[in-house]
Amino acid sequence: MKAIIVGGGIGGLTTALMLRARGIDCELFEQSDSIRELGVGINTLPHAIRELAGLGLLDRLDAAAVRTDELYYLNRHGQEVWREPRGLGAGHDVPQFSVHRGRLQSVIHRAVEERLGAEAIHTGCRLGAFAQHEGGVIAHFFDRTGAHIKTARGDVLIGADGIHSRVREMLFPDEGPPCWNGLMLWRGARDWPMFLTGSSMIVAGGLNAKVVVYPIAEGSSPANRLTNWAVMVRVGEGNAPPPRREDWSRQGKREELMPHVARFSVPHVDVRTLISATPEFYEYPCCDRDPLPYWTWGRVTLLGDAAHPMYPVGSNGASQAILDARALADSLAHAEHPRQALLAYEQKRLPMTAEIVRANRRGGPEGVIDAVEQLAPDGFRDIEKVLSYSQREAIVRGYASKAGFAAPSLAAVR
Repeated sequence: MKAIIVGGGIGGLTTALMLRARGIDCELFEQSDSIRELGVGINTLPHAIRELAGLGLLDRLDAAAVRTDELYYLNRHGQEVWREPRGLGAGHDVPQFSVHRGRLQSVIHRAVEERLGAEAIHTGCRLGAFAQHEGGVIAHFFDRTGAHIKTARGDVLIGADGIHSRVREMLFPDEGPPCWNGLMLWRGARDWPMFLTGSSMIVAGGLNAKVVVYPIAEGSSPANRLTNWAVMVRVGEGNAPPPRREDWSRQGKREELMPHVARFSVPHVDVRTLISATPEFYEYPCCDRDPLPYWTWGRVTLLGDAAHPMYPVGSNGASQAILDARALADSLAHAEHPRQALLAYEQKRLPMTAEIVRANRRGGPEGVIDAVEQLAPDGFRDIEKVLSYSQREAIVRGYASKAGFAAPSLAAVR
């Protein structure tokens, strides 16, 4: 058995490790000239960390990330809507990590090089075409000039090449561009004094306008943390083409961002000063794609953002890609035929991820903030008179169950 993996992001790299752990050979092809540490901060949930821990990466993650221990949901005025422990404090057997996306990718990348050898990773290779036959699949790769540089042969081809997936485009040529919901996301990170426990995450505001802040690494002193922030604001109507291509490395403009920042009040951290002090930051139009009717065509399938790109709410994008990798590797290890394996993987993962895509469009677990802000747009004196504890719990817990990370003792703080 041999797999051809297209895409060197978190999903593709994790798939390579999962396959290696099951004795399945693979080669990975990335169209960029190198696998770089792009992006800013992300959260990786315990159900995904459990899979990475099973690959022996927990100590490396601890060295690169922060164990998130509590989560606050606030309205835009800074009033508490919901608070709960996270990770080990919520009853999980592994932590939840807040981490720089590039550092997480680097941890997995280094492990792939160590276990498979650097020669298993090919950069500067863009998929041009693939063909299937009874005995396998053949893929042809080209460089940025259009010159053919590599032909790969395997039993299956896995498209883990992101929201602009070439594999997905070849399976669904009439799909069109990603869907933009009118939200723009600005993200940055800055060495900053600790707030709350030093491992806390805050989400203030609902789907149409919110600010998120949490530490992702140790800082310049014991009292500081490298602190990630994100501001997401609706700036256009949904179902329109995005104003700019979805590109994690596009720098944002301060004059466009700061008027939105003034809308928020966060009592635990001075977000306005934090954002103003960040020398450079990035912008990204929030896009996803409609769930597909299927991911698999013969010996070819999709994984991660290529299969189910979703809005960045609920801390689920990278986590779901890691879960895909585990499910796919298990299916390939246990099925009698590669085609059977890919279909079993799809049947397990497609329905769940499709529901998460739809739930994220409604705000995910952060929809509890929207519900409160809709009922009390100018704030409240007693949250129980706006939305009861049981009603708020149903929103947050319902999402956790759908996404697969509900914990045995996930207790909120009343």
